Amino acid sequence: MVELTIGEIRDEDVEDVVKLWERCGLTRPWNDPCSDIARARRGPASSVLVGRSAGFIAATAMVGHDGHRGWVYYVAVEPSLQKSGYGRAIMEAAEDWLRQQCIPKLQLLVRTDNASARGFYEALGFSVQEVTVHARWIDGGKN
Repeated sequence: MVELTIGEIRDEDVEDVVKLWERCGLTRPWNDPCSDIARARRGPASSVLVGRSAGFIAATAMVGHDGHRGWVYYVAVEPSLQKSGYGRAIMEAAEDWLRQQCIPKLQLLVRTDNASARGFYEALGFSVQEVTVHARWIDGGKN
C-alpha cells in the first residue's frame, strides 16, 4: 500500500475533493460542498485535510472547533481504497490538528442509517453519546 501524505487543501484540490465526496455519498442537496470548503478555509478554527496517495486525493477530513470541542465532517476515503488504513490515518491527522489547537475532545455526527460509518468510528474508539441534536436553519435552508 502506498503511504498517505496528509496536508491542508489547496485551491486546485477543491474540484477533486468534491468529486470524492460525491463518490462516497457524503454530499446532500441542501449543503453546497464548495461553500462548506470555503467556510472551513476562511478562519483559523477549521481546515480541510487532504490525504494524497500516488499523486491523487485518496482521503479527506474537514476539521474544526469551537474552542472546546472539535468536530470532523466529510471524512472520505476513495471507495476502492476503503479498508486500507487511510480512514484511520486521516482521522489521526484530524486529531493531531485538534491537539495543536489545544482542543480536548473530538465529536462527529453519523447518520443513523450509515452502519458502516458507525462501525468504523467504533473501531477507532468512538462511543455513542447520550445527547439529542437540535438544529434550526437560520438562513432559510432545509433539513
